[in-house]
Amino acid sequence: MTTALQTPQRRSRSKLQDASLVNGPMLLLRSIRGFSSNRSMLWLATVPVALFGLGIFNLSAHAGDLPELNAAFLANNLWLLVATILVIFMNAGFAMVEAGMCRSKNAVNILAKNLFVFALAVTSYWFIGYSLMYGDSVAGGWLYFMGLFFDPTVTAETVADAGLVPTVDFLFQSAFAGTAATIVSGLVAERVKFGEFVVFAVVLTAFIYPIAGSWKWNGGWLDSLGFVDFAGSSIVHSVGAWAGLVGAMLLGPRIGKYSDGKPQAMPGHNMAIATLGALVLWIGWYGFNPGSQLAMDQWVPYVAVTTTLAAAAGAIGATIVSTLTSGKPDLTMIINGILAGLVSITAGCGDMTLAGAWFAGLVGGIIVVFSVAALDAAEIDDPVGAFSVHGVCGVWGTVVISLWGTAVQGDGAGMGLFNGGGITLLLVQALGAAAYAIWTLVTCWIAWSVIGGLFGGIRVSEEEETQGLDIGEHGMEAYPDFASAK
Repeated sequence: MTTALQTPQRRSRSKLQDASLVNGPMLLLRSIRGFSSNRSMLWLATVPVALFGLGIFNLSAHAGDLPELNAAFLANNLWLLVATILVIFMNAGFAMVEAGMCRSKNAVNILAKNLFVFALAVTSYWFIGYSLMYGDSVAGGWLYFMGLFFDPTVTAETVADAGLVPTVDFLFQSAFAGTAATIVSGLVAERVKFGEFVVFAVVLTAFIYPIAGSWKWNGGWLDSLGFVDFAGSSIVHSVGAWAGLVGAMLLGPRIGKYSDGKPQAMPGHNMAIATLGALVLWIGWYGFNPGSQLAMDQWVPYVAVTTTLAAAAGAIGATIVSTLTSGKPDLTMIINGILAGLVSITAGCGDMTLAGAWFAGLVGGIIVVFSVAALDAAEIDDPVGAFSVHGVCGVWGTVVISLWGTAVQGDGAGMGLFNGGGITLLLVQALGAAAYAIWTLVTCWIAWSVIGGLFGGIRVSEEEETQGLDIGEHGMEAYPDFASAK
């Protein structure tokens, strides 16, 4: 039965369906209540004018000032944008791995840290971090700066040379800064104050990480020595791991973690989430490593394959060793083995043969199992094995290039000690790995200590830790329907 009120409605829908592409948008707007009069349409037309007046659409370069966009320019920038999105999505993987491997009473806190730290990292990196990392030289290869924020201007030369527009480059680099910060979260999980952690994340991404990154990626002193770190085994992963290690040592272990010098099991509450997080990270790494090619060329798929082989070998190595040492394959070690393989190839993903990449990942997977045990023996509480994955394997990934690296994208000559490259690169890689460790340990000890002194410590109270950080820090629970299952 059709009523009088329904009939006009059907007629308007019919007109909209029959409208052309030119008339359709206007008919759609007029069908919305409040936009049916000409006066409303006039007010709507003023919105773009107001936005232009506020400077929101104040473009640094006009289309008329630029040459015709060529295919290489479009492909390079589109690829880097896609790679950036993949790297940003890695934040979901880090959050899921950390939350799944920790107890349910701290899940909200872990998720909040991982989500909020990326927002802070992008902001602080935009404000000053990018300038410190890619600015003009101030102190001869040690310090760079070009003022606050960055210039988004697209030049004619950038288009003609198929270069990267500044905004895409900034976005990609800021995603890396966020990765360094979120690594810290895993090491200090389940006992750090939320506010103090986010303050430290700002300091790390605004100052500590960018200054260290400039030493290689902006032609700094390490780059001049020939140091190799294609996508950041040391620059991103080990810096984040050393920063977190300082925090973990200052915090001390979680309540009940060690009894009479022996580590006590504190099982993660959701291994399904942790496993999914590992796969998210694996996929995200295709933005991390191939994206670091900084162009869409023939080597992008090659880098993707070296990344894949190392991850696969890392899983195999960790599974075999954990089975031999504990009697059964440990899922947490399979997860960490995959991540260890990925970190192990990050520095050399563009400078290793396929077989070399697989062996690098295999050794990384083996190393991570022994490293986790060594940290427990030293009573350093690392709830998710973040230092073993990103720190120990970050150093290994940096050094392995000097053992059997190959100039795959160059003349194909051996770079390593075992394939004719000599010992020079080994010394340079070791120096670089040590430099990042020393810089990060010293600066982060100062940062954590100052923050703790200003805010009355960086660790939550014993009562709050026992109850769970979800309630104490956030006033909510991740699983309110299962509140009794801690």
